[in-house]
Amino acid sequence: MSPVTGRDGLLVSPARAGRPRIRYHQGGSVASDTSVLDTIVDLTAVSVDHSSLPTREFMLVRLAALMAVDAPPASYLANADATEKSGITADDIQEVMIAIAPVVGTARVVSAAGKILRAMGLAIAVGEAELAGDGDML
Repeated sequence: MSPVTGRDGLLVSPARAGRPRIRYHQGGSVASDTSVLDTIVDLTAVSVDHSSLPTREFMLVRLAALMAVDAPPASYLANADATEKSGITADDIQEVMIAIAPVVGTARVVSAAGKILRAMGLAIAVGEAELAGDGDML
């Protein structure tokens, strides 16, 4: 996918060209779309392409790193598509947690488990909003 110039002159992916970044609603409320998350997802895909590791192992390492730094739920959400496409299962994620627990500590592993569950909830909420037709992040 080659970049194109968006309305503000910045390079964007063709899928995002012309999409508004902020939506203004009657009554003055503002809702942002998923531009930041989309950009992070794009960066994840590019980094997978530039690594010599097989995709599955790359994403297992990425998940371990997210757990080690106590990443927020949105970070797991940004990596969810690539993780799913690489064939990683819930059992694989549990095995990563077991492997890193002695190094990063049990508190980080428990924190990661909760954040992964929250990321799954965010993914469901965003999907439902898109199906409902409003496309705004909740």
